[in-house]
Amino acid sequence: MSQPPNYQLFDQQPLRLRLQGDWRFVDGIPAIEELFSRLEGLADGQCLKLEGETLGQWDSGLLTFLLKLLQWARDHSICVDCSDLPEGVCRLLHLAGAVPPQPGRRRRRRSDPILTRIGNVTLELHQTWQDALRFIGESVLCSGNLLRGRPRFRFKDLLELLEDCGAQALPIVTLISLLVGMILAFVGAVQLRMFGADIFVADLVGLGMAREMAPMMTAVIMAGRTGAAFAAQLGTMQVNEEIDALITMGIPPMDFLVAPRMLALMTMLPLLCIYSMFMGILGGGLVSAAMLDINLTPFFLRIQENVGLQHFVIGVVKAAVFGVIVALSGCLRGLQCGRSAQAVGQAATSAVVTGIVLVVVADAVITILCQVLGV
Repeated sequence: MSQPPNYQLFDQQPLRLRLQGDWRFVDGIPAIEELFSRLEGLADGQCLKLEGETLGQWDSGLLTFLLKLLQWARDHSICVDCSDLPEGVCRLLHLAGAVPPQPGRRRRRRSDPILTRIGNVTLELHQTWQDALRFIGESVLCSGNLLRGRPRFRFKDLLELLEDCGAQALPIVTLISLLVGMILAFVGAVQLRMFGADIFVADLVGLGMAREMAPMMTAVIMAGRTGAAFAAQLGTMQVNEEIDALITMGIPPMDFLVAPRMLALMTMLPLLCIYSMFMGILGGGLVSAAMLDINLTPFFLRIQENVGLQHFVIGVVKAAVFGVIVALSGCLRGLQCGRSAQAVGQAATSAVVTGIVLVVVADAVITILCQVLGV
C-alpha cells in the first residue's frame, strides 16, 4: 500500500530535511513553496542535509522537487548534502546538473531590438564574405601549384574522386536529362502544332538543351549529390580533428583536400554536360516521334543544320564554371563545419543551397554576357 509523500524539517543544527513516503506523480507531490517559506529564515552559508532512509517508491516527481530545492538553495547560497539519498537519486541529480540548461538562441534573438538583429546579421554577412574571399584566394594559389606541376595530393585520391563525380553520377544524369528533354519537346509540341510548325520542336530542344538545360540541370544534380558529399566528408574530418592533424604535419588542407575535389569536378562536369545534352535531345526526339510523327533521323538532321556548334561550346564552358562553383561551395562549407554531428548536416545543407544559388547567378551572368557579345 502506497504512503503519501511528505517531508519533515528539523531546524536544529545541522538542519535536516527528511523525505518520507512514496514520491510519485500519481500520489501527488507536496508543494515546495511552503518549504521555501520555512527555509527563508536560514542565513547564507548554512547547510541543509537531505535524509532518504524512510523514502519509499519514487519517480521523476521526486527529482523535480529536489531540482527546484537545489536551485533555490544555490540562489540563497545554501549548501545541500545529498549523501543520504538513494544512490539512483544521487546519480540522476548529478546527471541533471552536468549539462546546465541553456537559454534558446531563438528566444533570445526575439527579445533583441530590431536594430541589434540587423547589426548581427550584417556582421555575420561581413564575416561570411571575408571567409569566402579568403577561401577563393587560397583556391587560386592552390590552382597555381597545379599549373606549375606541383600538386600536393595523392593521384589515387584524384582517380577515386573522378570515378565518384563521373561514372557513378551517370544513372541520375541520364534519368533527369532524358525527362527534361521530353518535357521540353512536349511543351513545344503542344504550342507549335497549333501553327503547323512541328519541325521547330527540334530547334527548341536542341538549343534549350545545349545552352541552358543540360549545364544547369547537371550542375544542380552535382550540387545536391557531390557538393553535399564534399561538405559531409570534410565536415566529418573536421569533427574527427583529421584536418587539425594535417595542419600539424605541415600538409595544407587546401592542397591535399580541396585541390583534387575541385580538379575532379572541373573535369567531369563538362563531360557529364555533353552526355546530358545527348540524352536530352534523345528524349525530345522520342516525344517528337510519338506525338508529331517526326522520326529520329530528320529530328537530329534538323538540329545539326540549325543549332550551331557555338551553342554546345557555350554549354560546356558554363558546365566548367559550374563545376568550380559546386566544388568550392562544398569544400568551403565542409571546412567551415563545426565539431558536432549536427554541424555536419548543416554544412551539407548549406553546401547544396549555396551551390545552387551561385550556379543560377553565374548562369544569368554568363547568359547576359553572351547576349552583349552577340555569341
